[in-house]
Amino acid sequence: MRSVLHKAISGVRWYVRELTDESAYDRHIEHIREGHPSAAVPTRREFERMRTARRDKDPRQGFRCC
Repeated sequence: MRSVLHKAISGVRWYVRELTDESAYDRHIEHIREGHPSAAVPTRREFERMRTARRDKDPRQGFRCC
């Protein structure tokens, strides 16, 4: 019973993280470590700033209407 509940909670957690794009940082770090092992890994805050700046530069990213 506990295993089934744990799987269900893990599945919901994964879904919410993907839906809200919370996992974008994890994917970015994985990409850097695999493709550019000598590159500096940005902190979560630096990543979010870069992402926000990119969205502000091109409003089409993120599918924003305004």
